[in-house]
Amino acid sequence: MHRWASLVVVVLLAGCARVNVEEERTALLAVDREWSQTVKEPDKFLSYFADDATIYAPGAPMVTGADARRQMITEMVAAPGFAMSWAASKAVVAGSGDIGYTAGTYEMTMAGGTEKGKYVTTWKKQNGAWKAVEDIFNADTAPATAAGQHLTMAPGALKWGDPPPSLPPGSRLAVVSGDPSQAQPFVIRAQVPAGYKVPPHWHPGDENLTILSGTVALGMGETFDEKAMTEVPAGGYASLPAEMRHYFLAKTAATFQVHGMGPFVVNYVNPADDPSKQQK
Repeated sequence: MHRWASLVVVVLLAGCARVNVEEERTALLAVDREWSQTVKEPDKFLSYFADDATIYAPGAPMVTGADARRQMITEMVAAPGFAMSWAASKAVVAGSGDIGYTAGTYEMTMAGGTEKGKYVTTWKKQNGAWKAVEDIFNADTAPATAAGQHLTMAPGALKWGDPPPSLPPGSRLAVVSGDPSQAQPFVIRAQVPAGYKVPPHWHPGDENLTILSGTVALGMGETFDEKAMTEVPAGGYASLPAEMRHYFLAKTAATFQVHGMGPFVVNYVNPADDPSKQQK
C-alpha cells in the first residue's frame, strides 16, 4: 500500500510540474507590452532588466551592470525630442517555462530624426517574474551622415607640424578638419620640397588630392617608375581609391590638400621603404 501511495504522489507531483507553454508565451508578450509603456519612466523601465542584463545598442559598446544601464537610459530619455515605441511580433518560451525571447520592431525619435528597426530580447524567469537578460536592436537602414559644421579658417590659423613617422622627413602637415587617426572623414594640408619622394604605397581609405601650388607627379602600381608618372600642376586634382598602389614625387616645392577617409595610414608595398622601420 505504501508503494502504491508513493507512486500516486509521484504521478500527481509530475502532473503539477507540467508547464503550460502557451500561457507562459501569452504572459511574456504581455510583459513585453507593459515594458514598452514605461520608456518615459526610467526607474520602472529599468526594473524589467535582470541584474546581470546586457544591452547591445547599435554603434555602441555593450552595456552591462545596473549603473551603466541607468546612465544609458537616463541620458537617452533626456535627449531632446526623445520618443520610443515597440511591438513584439512573437514570443517563444522553452518547455521548461523559465526562459524565452520576444522579437519585433521599434521606432525611436531623437533630435528630430526617426529610426525604425528590429529587436530581440531574451528573458528569464527570476522569482516568478520575467526579466530581460539580453536586449539587442538595430536600425533597418544605415545611419545618415550627420550634417557637417561650417568651417572657416585663415591660412595663419593652420598649425603645421612634422609628418607621421611612416612618411619621409622633410614635409610639413596641418590638419584642417577631422581626426586623421580615426575612422572618419578628414582634411589635411601638406607642404613638400622639390624632390620629395614617397615610394609605392597604399592607404586603407579613399583619398582625393587637390594641388594648391607647385607641381607634383603621381604614378600607379607597385614599382616606382618616374617615366610612367603623370604630372599634376597647381589646380589639378587626383582621386585615389582605397588600397590603390601609387607613388609620389614633388617636381617643385608644392602645397596640396588631401580629403580622405581615416584612419590615415601609409602602407608600403616594400616594407623596407617605411621610414618608421628604418634604423637610425
